[in-house]
Amino acid sequence: MVRRFNLIVTTARGMENLAAVELEDLLRFLGDREPQVSMTSISGLLTARTSLDPFEVIERVRVIAEEEPWRVGSLMRIIPIEEVVESNLEMIAEAVKRVSSKIPEGQSFRITIEKRHTSLSSSEIIEVAAKNVDRRVDLKNPDWIVLIEVVGAYTGVSVLKPEQILSLAKLRK
Repeated sequence: MVRRFNLIVTTARGMENLAAVELEDLLRFLGDREPQVSMTSISGLLTARTSLDPFEVIERVRVIAEEEPWRVGSLMRIIPIEEVVESNLEMIAEAVKRVSSKIPEGQSFRITIEKRHTSLSSSEIIEVAAKNVDRRVDLKNPDWIVLIEVVGAYTGVSVLKPEQILSLAKLRK
């Protein structure tokens, strides 16, 4: 797994090799000369490191998926990641503090956690993360999502708008 990833990508189980090739080709097409795509020990989950802005990748892949859906046939979701830290509560809390500063005053947020291969509890993660975000909580219709993706020994953290998580499966419907 690429330790310093800035994208998390999901695919169907058993489709990881095809998805890795698709993703690498896509990133090269978008202008990254040396994308790094890695499989994880988790079925259906890839990580990638791109020299491109991961949020811009999401927007550009959305357009490609609408115009040329066959180019992204095995990819299900693409998630931009701003920071990667070791999977411990203190480091996750510090990463949340750093990235959550971009939430404007008066805007709301919710914390979303996806955990894989970890003994950390969601409630512990939420408790330490929420202390570092001085904004209004809105669980149903937040302006921003504080996304915490635990992937074994490493955790990716992002603050993003709900539409910045690209669900290619939903676009295909």
